[in-house]
Amino acid sequence: MEFLSDSVMLSAAGEALGIILQPERLMFLWLGVLIGLALGLMPGIGGLTGFALLVPFTYTMDPFAAFAMLLGMHAVVTTSDTIPAVLFGVPGSAASQATVLDGLPMTKRGEAGRALSASYMASLLGGLIGALLLAVTLPVVRPLVLSIATPELLGLTIFGIAMVSTLSGNAPMRGMVAACLGILIGMIGTNVQTGQMRWTGGLLYLQDGLPLLPVLLGMFALPELCDLAIGRKAVAESVKFNAREGMKQGVTDVFRNWSLVLRCSGIGAIIGAIPGITGSVVDWIAYGHALQSEKGAKETFTKGDVRGVIAPEAANNALNGGSLVPLLAFGVPGGAATAILLGAMMVHGFIPGPDMLTKDLNVTYSMIWSIALANVFGAGLCFLLSGQFAKISTLRYTLILPVIMAIVYIGAFQGSRSWGDLYALLLFGALGWAMKRLKWPRPPLILGLVLGVLIERYMSISFLRYDMGWLLRPGVVVFLVLSALVLLGPLFTMLRTGGLARLKPSGRVDVGPADLMYVLFIGTGLYMLITAQAWFFNAKIGPTVISATLVIAGTISLAYKVFVGRPAASVAEGGAIHMDLESDGDEALPNKVALGRAAQFFGWFVAFLACVAVIGMIPAVPLLIVAYMRVEGREPWRLCLILAACVTVVIYVVFDQIIGIPWPDSLLGNWFPTVARYIPSM
Repeated sequence: MEFLSDSVMLSAAGEALGIILQPERLMFLWLGVLIGLALGLMPGIGGLTGFALLVPFTYTMDPFAAFAMLLGMHAVVTTSDTIPAVLFGVPGSAASQATVLDGLPMTKRGEAGRALSASYMASLLGGLIGALLLAVTLPVVRPLVLSIATPELLGLTIFGIAMVSTLSGNAPMRGMVAACLGILIGMIGTNVQTGQMRWTGGLLYLQDGLPLLPVLLGMFALPELCDLAIGRKAVAESVKFNAREGMKQGVTDVFRNWSLVLRCSGIGAIIGAIPGITGSVVDWIAYGHALQSEKGAKETFTKGDVRGVIAPEAANNALNGGSLVPLLAFGVPGGAATAILLGAMMVHGFIPGPDMLTKDLNVTYSMIWSIALANVFGAGLCFLLSGQFAKISTLRYTLILPVIMAIVYIGAFQGSRSWGDLYALLLFGALGWAMKRLKWPRPPLILGLVLGVLIERYMSISFLRYDMGWLLRPGVVVFLVLSALVLLGPLFTMLRTGGLARLKPSGRVDVGPADLMYVLFIGTGLYMLITAQAWFFNAKIGPTVISATLVIAGTISLAYKVFVGRPAASVAEGGAIHMDLESDGDEALPNKVALGRAAQFFGWFVAFLACVAVIGMIPAVPLLIVAYMRVEGREPWRLCLILAACVTVVIYVVFDQIIGIPWPDSLLGNWFPTVARYIPSM
């Protein structure tokens, strides 16, 4: 394809801007932005639901207005999903996981306004930079994208897994164990090559694999809510910055760290152009980059460093622009959301490929302008409401906890819309809380879950197409070398600082509660390793390698911890684990009291499941809210009923009437089908 001249590109960009700025198209863009912001506030929903909701309405619309509305919605979900992540530690979507780590500690210090303002500005600049890079590189990027084959994708995913040594700070063995467990969890289900059922236990729910949503919300959302219930106080006692001061401080922070914004936006845009790599990965890569490259980051990250909010937010918004490169240039969607967008484009008669970069260039640039304007509009609306959002964090825990719990339960139910999602949420919620309390890193487990399936798929294709020759491809060599440097980084640091002199047995056996997690993980790895040996070769090779790695890494780390007294490969500060939140709010409580309150919190979860089984999902929501507020906080009946009614109406309108979720069956619904017709979700 010939490169386009600058005059042609500028002419097309100017024409596209004039088209988008027409009032009726701006109106649809605003509508998409409003829907996207609302979806980002609801944990577990995300942009995919928005696409599925809006696409049917676009078929009879003007194509410029249709694409503006869809892209406006998609571009700002990762702006507003920061709000629940910063205020409550509940990721609004998979792309805001890393934002929790510094955003929530800032909220607890009373700096919610500053954290939110910094995230909005970083998101705005990241989105604009992503759109700019898309506009500049799209006409000339074709040869580069064509050079990225399966082996290079495999190398990139291996590099993502290697980042576990960064994600777990100075204890990379623990991070490796957690990542291997995540990869193995991702391998549960039917192997696509052989049809082999792997660790399904005969359950239909597991045959297609564990959905990401219940695992994500279980590992990150429920532990933070549990700690809030244990501490029995508001997330923040006060908001240090009012709306104006918080906005000014956050914006100043972003521009003071302009280099970090540029680098992380570039990372997001580049990774977004690679099919299969989603926002659930790019935010961790950007966070890890900031942790390694920013001065003093290893001492301040996860403790409320604003740079830990800026880095992932700039990257995940720039991702949207990058993800359009393979879609527009080759018709290759990077994920489910862009696949839906591809379908909408084809309905309107636009075929991705050379035509989008020549005769339909004005359409392409209208999409770029839509992303840019959506980021401006979305960030502007969030800025206006920043002060009010920050004040939410000072509400009593008995007011906010039951509401968020109900939304998390319904959000997790979007995984596969079956009872298994709620059971998985409970299981991984308990595991996530135990890992957090025992100072085990959780991010590597999620990253392993996301990338594990890709590694197995890319490895099989690479061996089938290139045999062993794929290892010598230049791109693969670069990624493998980078992975080795990341994995061996703590060892190099140890050698450079004379750490080997400290590797002497302590003379005593040091066993603590955290070692029980080693036993659980090593035992799980052994079970998976043994059971995998009865499968077909192509189905067992991946699980065998990963489970053996888990067992070896876990055994070495446990032996070192028991006999030397520090986590394996710890080189500084006792092996402090970075990139995960510390349990706070319950350190002053006796372990017996903290465990009792945690059991009480999860008991509410079990009670909610029982209510759903008996009377249905939506009727159980007001019952949960009223019961929790009365039992835990002795809140006034009037307040309980008003809050429960408002939340129930919102859930009914959004999830039942608009999205049309197929709710789980209930006993009363089966016994009295006539009554169930008039009571939603029964």
